[in-house]
Amino acid sequence: MTDLKKPEKRYRPEIEGIRTIATLLIAVYHIWFGRVSGGVDVFFILSGFLITMSLLSRIERTGAVNLGEFLLGLSRRLFTQALLVIVIIGGLSLVFLPQIEWGEIIKHMTASTLYYENWRLAFDAVDYLAQDNSASPFQHYWSLGVQVQFYIIWPLLIITVYFLAQKVFKTPVRKTFLVALIIIFTGSISYSIYQTNLNQPWAYFDTFARMWEFSVGGLLALILPYLFLNKWINTLLGWIGLLIVCLTGVLLPVSTVFPGYLALVPISGVILMIVASENSTRFGVDRILSLKPLMFLGGLTYGIYLWHWPLLIFYQSYMKTKTVPIIDGVLILIVTLVLSYISTKLIEAPVSKIDIRKMKGKVVALLSVMLCITGISTILVSFYIDNVKAETVVTSLNDKDYPGARAIYDNIEPTKGLEPIPSLLDIKLDLPSFYGQKECLAKDQIEVKKCLYGESENPDYTIALVGGSHSGHWFPALEILAEELNFQLDLYNHDGCRFTNDDSQNHLTEACLEWNENLIEQLKEDPPDLVFTTSTLNKYDTVPVGYIGQWKQLEGITTIFAVRDNPRMKEDIPSCLENADTPLDCAIPRDQGVSKVLPWENTEGIPSNVIFADLTDYFCDDTTCYPVIGNVIVYRDNNHLTAQYVKTLAPALKKPLKEALESLDAK
Repeated sequence: MTDLKKPEKRYRPEIEGIRTIATLLIAVYHIWFGRVSGGVDVFFILSGFLITMSLLSRIERTGAVNLGEFLLGLSRRLFTQALLVIVIIGGLSLVFLPQIEWGEIIKHMTASTLYYENWRLAFDAVDYLAQDNSASPFQHYWSLGVQVQFYIIWPLLIITVYFLAQKVFKTPVRKTFLVALIIIFTGSISYSIYQTNLNQPWAYFDTFARMWEFSVGGLLALILPYLFLNKWINTLLGWIGLLIVCLTGVLLPVSTVFPGYLALVPISGVILMIVASENSTRFGVDRILSLKPLMFLGGLTYGIYLWHWPLLIFYQSYMKTKTVPIIDGVLILIVTLVLSYISTKLIEAPVSKIDIRKMKGKVVALLSVMLCITGISTILVSFYIDNVKAETVVTSLNDKDYPGARAIYDNIEPTKGLEPIPSLLDIKLDLPSFYGQKECLAKDQIEVKKCLYGESENPDYTIALVGGSHSGHWFPALEILAEELNFQLDLYNHDGCRFTNDDSQNHLTEACLEWNENLIEQLKEDPPDLVFTTSTLNKYDTVPVGYIGQWKQLEGITTIFAVRDNPRMKEDIPSCLENADTPLDCAIPRDQGVSKVLPWENTEGIPSNVIFADLTDYFCDDTTCYPVIGNVIVYRDNNHLTAQYVKTLAPALKKPLKEALESLDAK
């Protein structure tokens, strides 16, 4: 049985041109449009195309692939610049990024060094607490992580297929590998489409949801010798391919719909350009792709990709803007090109020239030293952050210095001149204690999980805290009151959700709504004395219909204690405070934070089993809503309360909650 033809072995300048265009598109779209271009998908198919041709030729020629030598050769090219940039990003992050973002530096620095940044971002994408994190200067390393994972998988796949073809099936190697690639493509794209529909943020960074893109490159490498087209059609299709790649980021919201079937759009553009270049014509697209400027930049594309993103993030942080003017963007690109040239020519090129076969030990030693330097840099950055944290730790908390809401409730004049707590370095971690138990968060789950807190042995009452994060952030106060009022606290939490049966205002997930249905059944089967939840949403002047719908289902079964939602501030408060001259710079007018009327007094159809509570006066006075009260920072972002402040709300919450519980005794 004859095997497939082998592509002509030659230098392919058009590949350098395609790589250059893809890299420049990535940088331009990031800098000026704040969008994703689809250029990374171009990298993936090119990697699949080139690595497949290289490894197949090697194993057919020698009968083996020296896996160690192959990976060492890749590491020699990939690690040198990548590790250098990681070290520099780590240091500059401490200079340009606000302290509230320092906590993420070490995580992303480590993930980038070890090439699992894609999985780090995937878990962040489905972590409710991490979804609002600012873009990391290491974030672009996700695609390098996917590629390195591909580089590990692909030679193992080719070795396995070669063994099966030669020893088991007795079939031609390339035809056998073609079948294997079709299977991988079918399985991976099916999984990708499914996962993209189910959980697109996760799928975007999932290596297995991306593997089909590499397999397309492999398939192209195998069938390219058979693709002959009329020269005019060939010319036309090549230019269409270039147009497709350039316009993908304009026509498609890449970051929210990829890597499902729509990723075929830029990939088809690459296929058309490679096929057209294989059958070159006088006016073919390869004439442009092979221009010397593109060839020159092609040698710098790796550096351009590595440098442009952190420079953009540092610029945005320093200038406090997400919009980059034309001139500033051009300067970012110029600096990117200069740094890319330096790191490519002075760092990567000398290492890449070392002959692995003759000087394998030297290459291993050099890469080991670079890894050690990166590791030591990570440790030093971590030590610096820990030292800054130690300097901001408040060792003695008292009502006079840090009264928080008690400054209003007990009319305490807080000590002046103190830095507010929590510290900006730790504020994102100032969470209710139940966040330490992942099983109590129920993000994207439909199963109802009850977590028990408070007085569980002989409680006088049982209170169920239900809903999402805006109910959950009252937990620290309820935990204190559980001891004082002797009640058991049943937590039913679903982050990113609310206690509702209607999605007209909330943009909630199907999982959230199904969880709500299951929760109602649970509360009917095991009714608490009181259900604690939020009564309002944002600054709407009516109670959401879905809230009322849930309350009515529990009428005659239990009582609802519905607390008014806290104000939502205009800016992320920790970021604002770090850059503000005074906390008042981050305050907002009261009518921008809450409605002027009490929503439940403006809403019909509220059932008789609801008791309302309004603690807005502990966030705002008659005119202003404050970010810091009693030397305690109120918000850990722009709408979620710090656990530290909520603890100081316990006395204010105690009065209406105690009255509600006593009203149960009177029934």
